[in-house]
Amino acid sequence: MPSVPSKNSALIVGAGIGGLAAALALRRAGWDVRVFERAVSPRELGFALLLAPNAMHALGALGLADVARRGGAIATNGEMRRPDGTVLRRFDTAAARALLDEDAVCILRTVLHGALLDAVGLDTVALDSAVTGFTSSHDGVALTLANGRTESGDILVGADGVGSLIRRQLHPGEAAPRRSGLLAIRGVALDEVHHLGNASGAQYFGRGLEAGVARAGEREVYWYLSLRTDQFPIDSGSPAALAERCASRFHEAFRAIVRATRAEDLRLDELFERDPIDDWGKGRVTLLGDAAHPMLPHAGQGAAQALEDAVTLGHVLRDTTPADAALRRYERARAARTRAIVQLAKRNARIGSIKSAAGCWMRDLVIRLVPESVILKSLVAFGRPPIPDS
Repeated sequence: MPSVPSKNSALIVGAGIGGLAAALALRRAGWDVRVFERAVSPRELGFALLLAPNAMHALGALGLADVARRGGAIATNGEMRRPDGTVLRRFDTAAARALLDEDAVCILRTVLHGALLDAVGLDTVALDSAVTGFTSSHDGVALTLANGRTESGDILVGADGVGSLIRRQLHPGEAAPRRSGLLAIRGVALDEVHHLGNASGAQYFGRGLEAGVARAGEREVYWYLSLRTDQFPIDSGSPAALAERCASRFHEAFRAIVRATRAEDLRLDELFERDPIDDWGKGRVTLLGDAAHPMLPHAGQGAAQALEDAVTLGHVLRDTTPADAALRRYERARAARTRAIVQLAKRNARIGSIKSAAGCWMRDLVIRLVPESVILKSLVAFGRPPIPDS
């Protein structure tokens, strides 16, 4: 028999950062929430992420900004470099901090996910609960689980990632996510903070590849490599061996951080993308985070946009608007902004993977000469996300 929900109940598929943030936002808006996760463990795997000021504002709305600041590392400055360590540009965050009234923080994914899970409560999350489909009517939704159970609620939020089952059922004719032509190797090294010098982090631009490092805690340094599949096939060795081979193109500080990373603390991922859509949901069903707008990591905004989605969703569902109308307001509020950031991430990925010597020379020149005011303007454009009127 289906369970009988209380008034204003939300079913959320996916207990990643976006799904848990949505659960917290909706609970703060007065909704009863249940989260369904196919994994048997509540803890998310992964490495680290940058919480730009807009992400921190969203966490502030969820009551977790101070937790993130304590658990991560506040970025105060950074450098853009060539692979040999030559500095193309230095910058600090003071001006952006003054304009946006919030920090940028690098944090381990497990720390942020754990904070969200603690705030939501493990009793809200049904683990080992794979979803096979849903039905929707004018007055509610029913979720079918692989174990045969059915769960009913007033709305359904698909926060189940780039390969979202909820999105497939909503848009059965849509093409599947496609390969981007890029790989990402990401890892965390312990007790190697001294290799950063006085910088909170650094970004490297090479020929056909890009890399970065950032302090993510007292002991942790997060690093990544972005590689072209035509230069580094996905089957070209173990992730650790491939990381070491790529790191050999960089200066000693970066190589030392990669060398110090245990094999179990790094991961290789092929990156996928799909075209943005505006009609995320239908009726009492909507999407959130990567399920709605998967983006390449090259804008540093994937988690940030999921957090913004969650805050906006909670905001529109606070009032007495019919649920389906509120979900469409949420989608209208988020679609244009997320579409623009998806496109920005694609442009950044192209810039970071230029192969020609002439193209790299021109890119490096632009990095050195672009006015500070232009950089600040782009940062402020992320700023604080627009919140729809109640």
